Amino acid sequence: MSVAQGLAAPPGAATGPAGVPAGPPDIDPARTHRGRRWVPYLLLLPGMLWLGVFFVWPLVQLASVSLQSQFPGYPGYYYRDVNVGNYTGAITEFAGHFGRSLLFAALATLFGFLLAYPLAYAMAFKAGRWRNVMMICVIAPFFTSFILRTIAWRQILADEGPLASVLKTLHLLPGGHITETWVAVVAGLTYNFLPFMVLPIYASLERADPKVIEAGGDLYANGFTTFRTVTLPMSMPGVIAGTLLTFIPAAGDYVNAELLGSDRSTKMVGNVIESQFFRVLGGYPTAAALSFTLMAIILVLVFLYIRRFGTEELL
Repeated sequence: MSVAQGLAAPPGAATGPAGVPAGPPDIDPARTHRGRRWVPYLLLLPGMLWLGVFFVWPLVQLASVSLQSQFPGYPGYYYRDVNVGNYTGAITEFAGHFGRSLLFAALATLFGFLLAYPLAYAMAFKAGRWRNVMMICVIAPFFTSFILRTIAWRQILADEGPLASVLKTLHLLPGGHITETWVAVVAGLTYNFLPFMVLPIYASLERADPKVIEAGGDLYANGFTTFRTVTLPMSMPGVIAGTLLTFIPAAGDYVNAELLGSDRSTKMVGNVIESQFFRVLGGYPTAAALSFTLMAIILVLVFLYIRRFGTEELL
C-alpha cells in the first residue's frame, strides 16, 4: 500500500492534493474570543448576586427608612418621604456618642497595635518550633462566643477580681472599680479585636526576606534603625490591614460598652442604634440615619488613612 493510500482521509472528510487530509475544519477565532470573553463574568455572577441580595438591597432599604417621617400622633407609624431632618437631628443629638465611639476605637486600635506587633514579630522570627502553638493561642478565642468572652472579661475586671484587688492594694485605683468605666470598654475592645491585628501583621512579617533585615546590620545600622527603616516598612501592608480590621468593627461595636460600661458616660453610637431599633417605638428612621452617618464617617476616615499611610498594594 502506498503512502498516499495510508494517509487517505475518512469518508466525508476534506482532502487536499493527492488525497492527503486537509486537517481539521477551520475554527472561527472571533467566535472563540467572544466565548472566552464571557467566562470571567459568568464566574463573577454568583458573588455579584450574593452581594446584590444581601448587601446592596439591604443598604437601599436602610437608606429608604432613614428618610421616612413619623405620623403625627401615631408612634411607631411612618410614611415614605425625603426627611433629611433625621440626619441632622441624629448628628446633633448624638454627637457625643459619635466622638466617644471614634475615640474608643482609636485607643483600642493603638493598644492593639502595641500588643500585636511584638507578638507577631516573635511568631515570625523568634518562635521556632513554638510558632504553631502561639498561632493556636492567638486564634483560640474565636472558638468562643464574642459575648461570652466579653462576660468573662467583666469577671476579670470585677471589683472583687484579682486585678482590681491588686490595684486597690497599690492605691492605683482611685475610683475603686474598673468596670463601668471607659478603661473597661477600651480593654474589652482591645482584647476582642486583638487577633484581627496580630494575624495580618504576622502574615506580612512571615513573608519578609530575613536577608534584607540582616543587610541592615551589615550596613552598620543599630537594631532600632533597622526596625524603623527596613522591618516596619516591609510590614506596613499588614499594619494597614490590621488597623482597619480593628478600627472599623470597634467603632460600631455595642457589646463591650453594654456589658463593661455604664449607662451614660461610656455608651457608644452602636448602643444608640441598637436602642433605637429595638427599644424605642418608631425609632427606625433615627437608627437608620445613625447607621448611615457612622458608615460615612468611617469611609472618609479610612480613605484619608490609606491615602496617608497606605501602600501601592492597598490603593
